[in-house]
Order: sequence, then structure tokens, then C-alpha cells
Amino acid sequence: MAQLKTLDLIAIILSISLLTSLPLTQGQQPKVNALVAPITKDSFTSLYTVTLNSTKQYLIDLAGPVVWSPCPENYGSVESAASICNETNSFRYPDCKSTINGLQSSGFYKCVSSTKNPVTGECFSGNVTLIGTYLASTDGKNPRASVNADYVNICAPDSALSGLPPGAVGGAGFGRTSLVSLPARLAWDLSFHNEFVLCLPGTTNAPGVAFFGAKPYFLLPPNGQDISNLLHYTTLLKSPNNYDAAYYLNVNGLAINLQAVSFPGKNEFNFDSYGNGGVKLSTTIPYTVMRSDIYKRFLHKYKEATKGIPKMPAVAPFELCYNSSTLSSTRLGYGVPSIDIMLNDGKNWTIFGANSIKVVETNTACFAFVDGGKNEATAITLGGFQMEDSFLHFDVPNSVLGFLPTLLGIRTTCSNFNFTSGGN
Repeated sequence: MAQLKTLDLIAIILSISLLTSLPLTQGQQPKVNALVAPITKDSFTSLYTVTLNSTKQYLIDLAGPVVWSPCPENYGSVESAASICNETNSFRYPDCKSTINGLQSSGFYKCVSSTKNPVTGECFSGNVTLIGTYLASTDGKNPRASVNADYVNICAPDSALSGLPPGAVGGAGFGRTSLVSLPARLAWDLSFHNEFVLCLPGTTNAPGVAFFGAKPYFLLPPNGQDISNLLHYTTLLKSPNNYDAAYYLNVNGLAINLQAVSFPGKNEFNFDSYGNGGVKLSTTIPYTVMRSDIYKRFLHKYKEATKGIPKMPAVAPFELCYNSSTLSSTRLGYGVPSIDIMLNDGKNWTIFGANSIKVVETNTACFAFVDGGKNEATAITLGGFQMEDSFLHFDVPNSVLGFLPTLLGIRTTCSNFNFTSGGN
């Protein structure tokens, strides 16, 4: 399925559209435990969108607190005293201007909030509203009957769409919130636990998958294996900055080919007193970015481990490139040294060739990690390429991540969810 071409991807999206074109009304809706939606990788930006309402695509922002998009005509505003207004404004970025709630003609103050486009960094403000949507419910194996829900949306100007994948109508925050991120609001609205799965596709020709709600989660080929039974679990950290909705790994080191990268101190990955540092998960940068002091030692160690592989001229934004015709191929990508992100609970997030080496030109493949400079606020920001074909389960209230760093080892990919209708 991962080898499907563009026309096949269009056919899949259209079939999902037909499946979800007649959602059940609120009174008809059965109790659902989980929802499912396709994830598309854009070939131009290498960013990812999730499809809502069967056709509308929103940029996936794993660290974002809320959904934002231009609002429809005659939308209703949320009252300033509402709990979702308070939480939305609690995640205002400090470099965005504060907002003032506006008085409506009906006598109540409407909620106004600000956020930013994570790609361009543009701040904007707008009214906060609830927008109705529908998604397919799922038994973990197929999409089933569509159900209605709503999400919290900040009304954005059209200019805020700059830098997004072509066709995207806004941004969908998947960040750590109780009420206002897309997963949190769906969970609240449909009365299931605030948990979700992101499985980013490693191809632009077939969709990955997002689950909202409880397991099981199945991928083809049909071996009867619930992927949730294969996951490793680790505790997620929260930034000391309350406005930061991102998810952070509790990291104590890096290793290449099982050999630890040496660092002069013991706090390279920790937060400092200003909330800088940490190892963040992000879907709005294509490749992992490291602060310079970490990157330089990491790159030096990787060069040592690959000194026998013929090099090619560097291709921006990468510094280290290889002659790909000399690299062996394995089920896990190119046969290059493995990378371990060593977690404080003794587990490792292991990165193999499929997620460490990026083909950029004919016979040229590069080490897909980027130097963010000495003033980079985050120690490491793990980018989308390093998470492709990884299965990531976020249990938000319990601050736990279930992860399988690569599905390739069990002979499947994120593009192998069966989006064929399974009935009502």
C-alpha cells in the first residue's frame, strides 16, 4: 500500500469522503470509543495534514494548543467567561500581543485570543468559536459510521495560511491541553479518554493515520496484531513555561552504534531556569534540529562511525552527505549506524537508516539532522522525518508516550491502515 501513486491517494481520499458524507445526527450517534482520520504528507513542504470533514486539510502541529483557520460567515463566538476561553488564552505565546475580549451587541463579552503560524512564526488574533465537524468512528481496523463533534477554533486571517502545505485551510493543534486542542476537544465532546495516535507516512503517495481515542489499532498486513501491544512506554515531560503545550522526552544521552556520545556536562538536555532546553517532539519542522553544542559532538561521533563510507558535497540544510550508491539497503532503510535517544527510564528510541538518511539528489543521501545554532532555545527538536513510520500513542492526562520507533521492523508502515469502510 505504501507504493501507491498520486491517483491512488486521490481515490483513497474520495472513498473516505463518500464514507463520511452522511454523518449521524447527535441524537442518532452511538457511543464511540475512537475516531480515525487520514494523514497526508505534502511533497513541497514535507509537512503533514490531517483531514477533517472528509476533505478539509489542517496542518498537524503536535505542539500547538488549538485549531485555527479562517471562520465561516455568521459564526457564533464563545463567551469570555467560558472555561475554553480561559484555557485558550493561557497558551498565548509571549511574543504575541495580548488580546481584549470584545463586547457583543447581545450584552456578553466574546472571547478573543491569539496564536501563531508555527511555520512562519506570524502572530495573529481572532475570535474564539466552536466549529462543527465530522469524522469516521473506528473499531481499530476500518472506518465506520461518521459522528459529529466540534472543535475550538481561533478565527485567523487568510494571510495566516502562508507557508502551509497547498490546500491546507488552517492549523490543528495536538498539544497538551485539557479542553482546546483538537484531540482534547474531541475527547471531551464524545466522552472518551484524551488519548491519540500519530502515525506519519513516509511517502507522499499514500496516507498515514491518526486515531483519537482508545485501542485497538490495527495495520495491514492482517496478522491480527494490535499495535498497542508492541509499544514501549515512557513518561513525557512538560515545559516549565505554562504557555508551552509541547511534549518533551526525558532524555539523558545519545548513542551511535551503541557507543555513547560524550558531552562535557550532565545537563545538556534539561530545562534551564528560563524554560529553555528539553527534547521536544515537533511535526512542523521536517528534520531534527539540535543546539550547536549538542550537534557538533553528535555529528563528530557519526562521522567517526561512517568514516569508511564515500562522501558527497553537502546539500543544505545538511552538512554530511554520502554517495548513496555505496550504501547497502535493509528493511530498516540504508545500512548505516543506528542512533539511540537514551531515555531516563532506561528505554531507547532507536533511529535506523530510514529515519536518519535522506535522499536529496541522484547518488546523494544526507545525514538528516540540522545545526540550530548556539542560541537555539530547545536542546533538540525531533522533526517529522525522524518520526515517519513510527507509531506514537499519547496519553495526555497521564503524560505517557507509547512508542514504536519504526514499524518497518514488523513489516508494515503508517500507510497500511485499511481505510476501506467496515460498515456501521
